[in-house]
Amino acid sequence: MTLSIEFVFHYLLREDLRVGQVGEDRLGLRRVTGRCTWQTYDAAFSDALGEAKADGITHVIFGDILFDEHRASAETQCAGHGLVAVEPLFGSSTTALFNEWTASGADAIIVTARAEFLDESWLGRTLRPEMLDQFARLGVDPCGERGEYHTAVLNSPLFSAPLEVEHGAHVLRSGCHALDLEVRSTKSEVRSDAAS
Repeated sequence: MTLSIEFVFHYLLREDLRVGQVGEDRLGLRRVTGRCTWQTYDAAFSDALGEAKADGITHVIFGDILFDEHRASAETQCAGHGLVAVEPLFGSSTTALFNEWTASGADAIIVTARAEFLDESWLGRTLRPEMLDQFARLGVDPCGERGEYHTAVLNSPLFSAPLEVEHGAHVLRSGCHALDLEVRSTKSEVRSDAAS
């Protein structure tokens, strides 16, 4: 069984959960979602890991690239539940990973931008190779590893179909510009929702 563990922080908007769910459906993943603040993150993450272990999961894959403390925390939390933390990207060049992503045929759009680095105009932009020079001038890590930006993946060679969204409101919360997204239902999704 493969599942996705996701945590929702206060700057995410109402449709972000639906966007993630539809994307995970296209990858064939089961989802575990926890709501938390920074203060309750460790407890919520531990609960989700416990649920994963109860479902027979043995390994948890993380997308950390930098920061030894993130890696150590993931390993410690997983070990506490008898799970193995796997960090396939850790230590990679964020420039190389950004270039690999933009060349992959996948699409991700910026849905949050930390105001101290990026203004509201970055919301909704699709990651493209030409952004690399702009990020460098602005002091932004190519993969947003210091929290400069977060994305929603709308298409991937691994998806069964692209995710179509409409851009909604822009808000500023906790020092982050955020873009609300609304999933456009496709005929097949409507049929599958009606069948359940």
